[in-house]
Amino acid sequence: MVQQYQSPVRVYKHPFELIMAAYVRRFPNCPLIPIFVDSEVVKEEHSDDGATVFIERRCKVEADAPRLFKRMAGVDYLYFIHKNTLDRRERALHIEVVNETFSNRVIVHEICSYTVHPENEEWTCFEQTASLDIKSFFGFENAAEKLAMKQYANSIKKGKEIIEYYLKELEDEGVTHIPRWSPPQAPPPTARLQLPLASTPANAIPVPTAKETPSASPTDLPAGSPDDKLDVDYIRRYLGDLTPLQESCLIRLRQWLQETHKGKIPKDQHVLRFLRARDFNMEKAREILCQSLTWRKQHQVDFLLDSWERPQLLHDYYTGGWHHHDRDGRPLYILRLGQMDTKGLVRALGEESLLRQVLSINEEGLRRCEENTRVFGRPISCWTCLVDLEGLNMRHLWRPGVKALLRIIEVVEANYPETLGCLLILRAPRVFPVLWTLVSPFIDENTRKKFLVYAANDYQGPGGLVNYIDREVIPDFLGGDCLCEFPEGGMVPKSLYRTAEALESEELRLWTDTIYKTASVFKGAPHELLIEISEPSSVITWDFDVCKGDVIFNIYHSRRAPQPPKRDVQGAHGSIVSPATNNMQLIDRSWFLGKDYSMVETALTCKEGESVQGSHVTRWPGFYILQWRFHCSPACSTSSLPRVDDVLASLQVSSHKCKVMFYTEVLGSEDFRGSMTSLESSHSGFSQLSAATTTSSQSQSSSTVSR
Repeated sequence: MVQQYQSPVRVYKHPFELIMAAYVRRFPNCPLIPIFVDSEVVKEEHSDDGATVFIERRCKVEADAPRLFKRMAGVDYLYFIHKNTLDRRERALHIEVVNETFSNRVIVHEICSYTVHPENEEWTCFEQTASLDIKSFFGFENAAEKLAMKQYANSIKKGKEIIEYYLKELEDEGVTHIPRWSPPQAPPPTARLQLPLASTPANAIPVPTAKETPSASPTDLPAGSPDDKLDVDYIRRYLGDLTPLQESCLIRLRQWLQETHKGKIPKDQHVLRFLRARDFNMEKAREILCQSLTWRKQHQVDFLLDSWERPQLLHDYYTGGWHHHDRDGRPLYILRLGQMDTKGLVRALGEESLLRQVLSINEEGLRRCEENTRVFGRPISCWTCLVDLEGLNMRHLWRPGVKALLRIIEVVEANYPETLGCLLILRAPRVFPVLWTLVSPFIDENTRKKFLVYAANDYQGPGGLVNYIDREVIPDFLGGDCLCEFPEGGMVPKSLYRTAEALESEELRLWTDTIYKTASVFKGAPHELLIEISEPSSVITWDFDVCKGDVIFNIYHSRRAPQPPKRDVQGAHGSIVSPATNNMQLIDRSWFLGKDYSMVETALTCKEGESVQGSHVTRWPGFYILQWRFHCSPACSTSSLPRVDDVLASLQVSSHKCKVMFYTEVLGSEDFRGSMTSLESSHSGFSQLSAATTTSSQSQSSSTVSR
């Protein structure tokens, strides 16, 4: 397996020329990197005007590995080739590093770059990517891979220290400024090779070969504007201390989201929570994050705080609320569960209303974390919850109530990972172990480790509540002097209970009240949506997510209305029977493309996980059909046998089924305020979780008219 690393942007608040002067001092060897033994220049080239310098070095590095590895490999030193290209005109240094030793067994590839900061030309940016592919290593591939990545991560930390060390050395020597390179006025013919020396004292710095360590390897530097990238200071200020490999996982997952959700992407804090929940396994984190984003979009969770009005019953009987913050600056939520009539609330409001209440609490928690991050000047990504169980009894173990609790836990665990910093359970009664036995299997192991349980008045002693909450904000019902502004609870009057039918109807309304619909797409059974257009120049807009499998999206036009398929329980010949209730086929099998209907856009292939938005300006009235068709990878043309990748891909799509979630709307041209883009326009929107909107370079700004 190829191990990859992508660094954040490291910013040096010094001009590019001064950074180059510090960098070149690392050669031929660097005392700050003991394993970097020596280096020799094997090739050096200068452009005619001296603006570009190319230097290739062969670097000797001590093999910092266990003695057994050295004896098996038969080497004490490793050799790497450094190719460095300095462009003084553009003020950029590009470095490429590959391994020479064991090149037939191990592939190490590293790319680094020093460039001018896009917003401050007196600052310098450094970026680094690397990849490591161990094909074979005497049967110790896994061990060698772990050892190499560990050493590489350690060496990354030293990179900035080394530059800072040599900058300080230059300052001590009185060198604080180096003029920028400028083209020679009238270079004499014989002075061509001396041009670099004539430009500035920094010419003694022809080019460095930056190698922030010879042990890992890069994937090519990602394309994109600097605004799309994360810098080290931002990560430390808003996300916390991350190891180099954790930073790399965050950056690569973020890049993947930018490529597939070409528009707004979730905030970095939110992406980081999912990575932490899966121990920075990028594949697992990506899977659950995409599922969560689809869930948020389908149920419009981004707008929950602004659109949902809490029923009066919750204002009167829900015994919980936000209350200051803990000693670490994390928002504090207090819930007096023992005083809450959970059975009465479920009977009067239903399970879905309580779920929405909990979701609104979590959404408010996300907002408070951002606010506290600004207030306290350090990253705060989770909150503390205090649960008072005084009054908990068997009534709270009412089976429908426990079922609702388990459902809430399941939803919160899936969509708000790593948001709970600490859970303080106070005054736990004897019945608590019964409740804990029921719910603990549904709580993630990492989350369970954050639970602290105090029986009776144990929370009042040393190691109790005062260790987590300042004494002046301890609530009065726990022996403190601070008042809490939320209901004290009590029994919900039975007169407010609702019938099962009324609750079921309310729950159906809550979760079907969404603009997004879902549909299944099967092999041989596309899903089709009919849109009737009466006014020319109307604009058909769409927004859909590919939740499962790959699909092909098409738009067709017909002057006559397709006949809705007739359901035939006998499955008679000629009728179209959909394999699922959320699959509709409208184009009759007897129709011919180009005669009965026409394609008005080039088909767009959409991969699993992609989010697509676009619009189409109609020219004629009639009937437009939006179609999502199953897409399978073409078989290998050079062999009659299926490829392994094709087989694996077919297994991933159960029963040749895809799933899409979509929303469409027809607007008059005078009412449309967006850009008239073609099918190639792909934008997703996550309003509440999005930090900024990034427009994809693949989006087309020109309008496309039906023809």
